[in-house]
Order: sequence, then structure tokens, then C-alpha cells
Amino acid sequence: MPSPPPPLSSSPSLPCFLFLLSLLIFSLVSSSPNSPIAIPLSASNPSSPDPYRNLRNLVSASLIRARHLKNPKTTTPKSTTPLFPHSYGAYSISLSFGTPPQTLPLIMDTGSDLVWFPCTRRYVCRNCSFSTSIPSFIPKSSSSSKVLGCVNPKCGWIHGSNVQSRCRDCQPTSPNCTQICPPYLVFYGSGITGGIMLSETLDLPGKGVPDFIVGCSVVSTGQPAGIAGFGRGPPSLPSQLGLKKFSYCLLSRRYDDTTESSSLLLDGESDSGRKTAGLTYTPFVQNPKVADKHAFSVYYYLGLRHIAVGGNHVKMPYKYLFPRSDGDGDGGTIIDSGTTFTYMRGEIFDLVTAEFEKQVQSKREYEVERITGLRPCFNISRLKTPSLPSLTLKFKGGAKMELPLANYVAFLGGDEIVCLTIVTDGVDGKDFSGGPAIILGNFQQQNFYVEYDLRNERLGFRQQSCK
Repeated sequence: MPSPPPPLSSSPSLPCFLFLLSLLIFSLVSSSPNSPIAIPLSASNPSSPDPYRNLRNLVSASLIRARHLKNPKTTTPKSTTPLFPHSYGAYSISLSFGTPPQTLPLIMDTGSDLVWFPCTRRYVCRNCSFSTSIPSFIPKSSSSSKVLGCVNPKCGWIHGSNVQSRCRDCQPTSPNCTQICPPYLVFYGSGITGGIMLSETLDLPGKGVPDFIVGCSVVSTGQPAGIAGFGRGPPSLPSQLGLKKFSYCLLSRRYDDTTESSSLLLDGESDSGRKTAGLTYTPFVQNPKVADKHAFSVYYYLGLRHIAVGGNHVKMPYKYLFPRSDGDGDGGTIIDSGTTFTYMRGEIFDLVTAEFEKQVQSKREYEVERITGLRPCFNISRLKTPSLPSLTLKFKGGAKMELPLANYVAFLGGDEIVCLTIVTDGVDGKDFSGGPAIILGNFQQQNFYVEYDLRNERLGFRQQSCK
């Protein structure tokens, strides 16, 4: 049995991070759409020849991500593109910015709204020991790069409507203000990034989008690439492009870190209420409004009504089905392309796994659970005809997501051991509450075509091969 992996490295202290950020930004500043588009989408988990270690890394990443989404720290035309899977647990696209265009990989993230890339030749990333190098955007090489000004209304997208009070060197109506939009600092589950905002040209197939607002990050921790925020906020890619809908099909994780890709479709033309053939739909649920949790307004909430294990309904506590409209906004279900394994709050997880264990009726492998961080795990080698219960998610409006076996279990030890790929509080020794009760991760979305119909406020999906 392989030994457990070492603990994750700790991030540098926030004061040191801020000091480094200020130095790099000072150096940088002083030295210086509606037709459809398809973009390749590819997948990414920290690759290791040890499958137990791989699962442990993905469990840790999923729990860190869930903790962030539940308790976010705050600071202030159709086209298609390839979508690639990666071994660090996410999916990336390649976008081109600048004049002439510079192409960079960005993680597609429906759980955040800022678009940013590693920036300048002095970009620093701590705890970023990933298998691929991290390319940077060079503003000096682009004739269309402009630092966003402090009095520009778009500065308020990042820092809030009161950002004008921080423009001390400018009058609100001054045409000659040279003060830049204050630096940003964004917290993710996996780390932090910081930099300044640029106005740049986004180069899409057959179309250039001028004055696109993008973050020029000069320092980060734990980030394998830049991030393309696809959430609901004004700085997100769908919002800036005025998309009516976007859709993707996530490749199986077995294509992680290969040249295989599926497509991300950006649609700014669809003005009708017609549904896409073959999709079943569920309406988005209204986001909770919580004063100190702006991130909750960015998520895509769904009305998950039931979970069925092997055809048996698991009765979930009603208070967790929908986000609370008062107080802290706890509860509800969100769909997130940036989370790997689906997260369930402890009370729901216990009910689901109890039903799963009752139906499997096989020996628990507690040592495998300790090493991988997944539970329950079973040894099914002695079963004459191994059969695992189905897992179905039932949403408001009658939509059902019947998950293929590969989307909710992992096989280990020559397929003798099977583990449920859903995570919950306390697996890594930490309990966390608040925020969404369920986070539907990308592992469970493999080989599903998923459409975010923003115009009609609904999510559509169907199972299909994405390759």
C-alpha cells in the first residue's frame, strides 16, 4: 500500500505577498462580439504515477475550492474554442490578447468573474510546481495595452462603486487624471493573485473585441495558469462579450494533459427562447444577496430537489435545498467548472453514502480511504457479479442527470477497489459550514454537454461523448 502524500506547502504570509505585489506593480507602472465562436477546451490534477496520490491531490484541491466557494474572502457573438483537460483538476482554454495577439492558456471557471493572466517578464508565482511552464503576457509588446484609470467606471467592477473615493489625486470630472485603478488582490481556494487592470483587445476568431478589461497579475500563489471567469459579475467573459449563452462538453479525465480537446461555444446571437434539441433544462435559482459575500452573486445556483442512489430517494434536509434569502445565504446547489470532485455538506453526504454503502454490501477499505481522502471505498474483488448502485440528480423542472459510473467512482488496485468521488467536510481535518450546500464539480460533468442559457436563465444538459 503506498504511503500517504506529504501535506501541501503553506502559502507565503499575506503581508509578504502584498509587499511583493506593490514592488512589482510599481516596477510595471513606472516602466511603462456577437457571431458564434468555438474555442478548444482541455482538461487538467497534479500528475503522478501513483493513482492514490493523484486522488489525494484532487480531494485536497476539491475541498480547498469548496471551502473558498462557501466562504469566499473578499477584497474589493458565437464562437468556439478548444477546451483541454488537465491533471491538476481543471479545464483550460486558449485566448489571445493584444496587438499583435499573444496566446495564453486560461482556466475556465464558472465560479468567479475576473479574467486575468500572468503578466510581464517579472511575473512571480509561489508554490506553482506544476508540470507545465506558465507563459506570461507582455504588455510592452502590445500596442493596444492601456492601464485602466482610477476614474474609469469599469474600475468599479473590481473595487465597488465607492472606488472613486480612493482616487485621491483626481477630481471625478477631471479629464486629465493619471491615477491608475487600484491594484486588485483576488483569493481562490488554491491561492492568491494580484496585479493591475488593463484595457486590452481580446482577439477571437474572426473578431477583435477592443477595450476588454483584464487583470495583469504580477504575483500569484498556487495558480497553474491565468483564469477566465465565466461567472455572473460584470468583469466576466460572458458579461463583457454580451453572451446570450455559452456551452461546453468536458472530456473524460483520462485525456488529462494530452492534446485532445472538446469545444467551448460562445454565443452572442441567440435571442429566441427556443431550447436546444436533445437538452433537458432546469431554471437557475435566484442568487442570495449577502452584504459581505459578493461571490455568492457570481455563482450559478440550481434547484436540486432529489438525489437517488440505486433508484432509492435520499431525503435531504429541506433547509439545504435552496439558498437562504435572508441572513448568510447558506444552502442551495451551484454548478462549478473549477471544482473537481462534487462537494456535499456533511449532513447530505452522510445520507448519500449510507444508502450507497447499504446497497454495495462489501468490505470497507479504510486504509485506502485514509490515503486517498475519499470515502467510502470498498473491496469488490470477492463479489461474484460486482454491481454498483446508480446515482441520479433530479432538478427543478423535471430535469434528471443520470451519472455514468465513471463520473462518480474511481477504480483502484486493478479495479478491485472502488471509491465514491464525492467529498465533504472534515476529510482533511477541517470542518467548514456556510455557503452552498452542494457544489457540482467538473468530474461529475464529464461527457455531458452543458449549456448556460443566460438570456432565459436556465441550464440545459445531455449525456454524450465529448470526443
